[in-house]
Amino acid sequence: MGGVQVAGVGITPFGKHPGSLRDLMMTAGAAALKDAGRDTVDAIYVGTMNPEAFVGEGNVASGVADGLGLAAVPALRVETASSAGAAAVFAGYTAVASGYFQSVLVIGGEKMSHVPSPQVTGILGRVLDPCERAQGATMPALAAIVTRAFMQAFSVTRRDLARVAVKNHSHGSLNPDAQFQRPITLEEVMHSRVIADPLRLFDCAPISDGAAAVVLTADPASVRITGIAQGTDHVALRDRDSLVSFRATREAAARAFRMANRTPSDVQVAEVHDAFTSFELISVEDLGLFPPGRSCRALRSGAMTLGGRLPINPSGGLKARGHPIGATGLAQVVEIVRQLRGQAGDRQVEAAVGLAHSIGGLATGNWVTILERN
Repeated sequence: MGGVQVAGVGITPFGKHPGSLRDLMMTAGAAALKDAGRDTVDAIYVGTMNPEAFVGEGNVASGVADGLGLAAVPALRVETASSAGAAAVFAGYTAVASGYFQSVLVIGGEKMSHVPSPQVTGILGRVLDPCERAQGATMPALAAIVTRAFMQAFSVTRRDLARVAVKNHSHGSLNPDAQFQRPITLEEVMHSRVIADPLRLFDCAPISDGAAAVVLTADPASVRITGIAQGTDHVALRDRDSLVSFRATREAAARAFRMANRTPSDVQVAEVHDAFTSFELISVEDLGLFPPGRSCRALRSGAMTLGGRLPINPSGGLKARGHPIGATGLAQVVEIVRQLRGQAGDRQVEAAVGLAHSIGGLATGNWVTILERN
């Protein structure tokens, strides 16, 4: 495959928005096109998890293309649960790398904040194993089982989980597009209400609206994608070979690093899926960024904080930047591109190689994307 470059990026602020999902996606898409200095592309790829349930709309890709004045441009939708945005990047990447298209616009978005929280939990739970759902399983409940197993296996404390939230809110306070731009304390996290023990409110990503977009091209640009891959696993948690590690992340990372001819030690900044605080700790180990069982030690030492050895989630992550499901995988790529371009403002990391990691469902379809500065 040939080189695929990132020519433009765009993102809306994350949080609560009065406009429609299509409005959000068109805003992000138009911003990416402007950043790339383009009026049109050869195709549009849209990542969104469940607009039918959240906003009662389908055929979103064609609607967004039409709204952008690109009704004659081929447009299609991609979905891999909560990693839909990252999957759309992959679809766009392969189209350009194969030579089928010269340039594509990739957009991800979701609008969720108008839906009552219990209903959101139910919609998100539809990606879980039907048998486990029939027994009352929800995404937070199964995440809590994973979290408890991880805590017991590696002597992780509640305070360690809280440190992840504190770090990411601190980073988010430097991001003008973040949903939460206020630092929080360990005590606030520790005393927030229980969602699914041991997970508390501030251990969980918020319900969000937002969109993000990138323009991918075969033409020269300042940042390129050098590795991109998916890993998969059983949908049912009971069928997994481990509760303290995600096979889908390990597989995706191995494939992406091999494709990029890189190793985890080459990564200088990373955006990692932290829908739950424990998932960040598990994932940085699965990615090979820190040794198994050592992520908490790295967190405590400040290695994962801005100014540390390997800043994780300088954007604030899902926890503070927000988690509009279909936008998340693309927002991570947008952040890494800005970091590699030197456009991240007060949260800037000196980096030439960055990584974006997105989890789909309960870690059943995960993506790793490696980007490098040209």
